[in-house]
Parts: sequence; structure tokens; C-alpha cells
Amino acid sequence: MKILFSPSETKRALNTDQVIHENSFVFPYLYEKRISVLNQYQTLLDKGDLSQLQQLFGLKDEQKVTLQAEKNIFSSLTCKSIQRYSGIAYDHLSFETLDESARIYIENNVMIFSNLFGPLLARDFIPDYKLQQGESLSGFKTELFYKEHFSDAITSFLENETILDLRAGFYEKFYTLKRPYLTMKFLKKGKVVSHFAKAYRGEVLREIAIQQPSNENDLGKICFKGLRISEILEQKLKREYVFDIID
Repeated sequence: MKILFSPSETKRALNTDQVIHENSFVFPYLYEKRISVLNQYQTLLDKGDLSQLQQLFGLKDEQKVTLQAEKNIFSSLTCKSIQRYSGIAYDHLSFETLDESARIYIENNVMIFSNLFGPLLARDFIPDYKLQQGESLSGFKTELFYKEHFSDAITSFLENETILDLRAGFYEKFYTLKRPYLTMKFLKKGKVVSHFAKAYRGEVLREIAIQQPSNENDLGKICFKGLRISEILEQKLKREYVFDIID
């Protein structure tokens, strides 16, 4: 089973490995494509004015913007992407508290869609960075670039696998699934929730890492804490498990 996941706006200031290089990422033969995006990002950091950088980072505080712009994406140390992100979903995943087997499962089977780095395996190494969700690089839309150049590689990676898509809507723009897949929706008192959805994506991923399902049948046997299946919906290629959040 492969799980597609979103990044987070917040990052940990953790450095455990060397600067990025060809083997830092999945699909090393596409490394130069990634570098072309990173070069545009670094140029904006080096030459962008205050207003451009504020928009790029989604920050208003001038001091924070300046500190962020002083970073160099190519000379910064790295850590695994699953450890770099620190948003709500990642807090609930609590990767470091999992046992080794569960951590290895995540590192090998979770693909995170970064708006700067593109598709990453959870074990891929990335530096700390800031790029507001949905923000272009002076008009250059990274989601369109990665979709064009990485889709074939992702399709090959997912071949013959059960796919669980836990991405937030924006990150679906980076890759369109063209074969049957599973997804999940979380409802509280009959309404779709945003904050709780992020938390439960993390909780679900944690339990999947512990149970290590290989297909939908295995997944269906997992009892997720605080969740109850209310229905399973099918629409074209999508098979959606709808969960009620139990108080």
C-alpha cells in the first residue's frame, strides 16, 4: 500500500544530514528538474524585494522575512521530510514515538507532495524552507511543473499498489490519479471539518504504520480510535471511506 500525503506550513529546525544532492530524493534521474525549481526559489530569496518575499513566505513581519530570506536552499543541512514537517497532522502522527518497523513502513510507503520540492518519499532529505501554499515563484506554478515532469514516475511508483490518498485538496494538483484509489472523509455531527481532518489524517497514518496493511482488505480491518465508518461512497475511480468523529 502507498499513501499520498500533504506537507505542512510549519517546519522543524532539525538538521541531521548533509546538504541536498542527487540521492536525497526519490526519482534521482529527475534531480535536475527539481534543481531548476530550486534555482528559481533561491533567486527570489537573493533578489526579491520585501513585498515579494512577504507574499512568497506568507509572512508580514519584516524581521522574520529577512531571517527566512537569508537561508540558502543549497547550503542548508537537511533531515528526513517526515521529520521536517510539524503541522497538526504530523503532531498526531508523532513519527519519533513509533517503533522502528512502523517508521520504516512510513519512510518507504508515504509520498508527501511539497509545493517546493515536489513528490517526496517520507525518507527523502530536505532543508528547512518557507513557501506559502499555492504561492507561485514569480508566476511559475510549481504544481503544474511537477505534474508535467513527474507524473509518469509517480505512476510507475504506484503500479500494482493499493493507493490511499490522504492529501488535502490543493496537493491533488501535483498529480492526478488515473486508476482506482481509496480516500477518507471525516465528519463531525454530519459536517466536514478542517482542523479535525488534519488531526485524523495524522492519527490514521500512525495506525496504518503500526498495522502495516498491504491492501484494502487489511485496511478495512483496522479500528481507528475515535472514528466510526458511516458509509463507503464510490465515484468513478474514487472509493471514499466516510468516518464519523466520535466524541
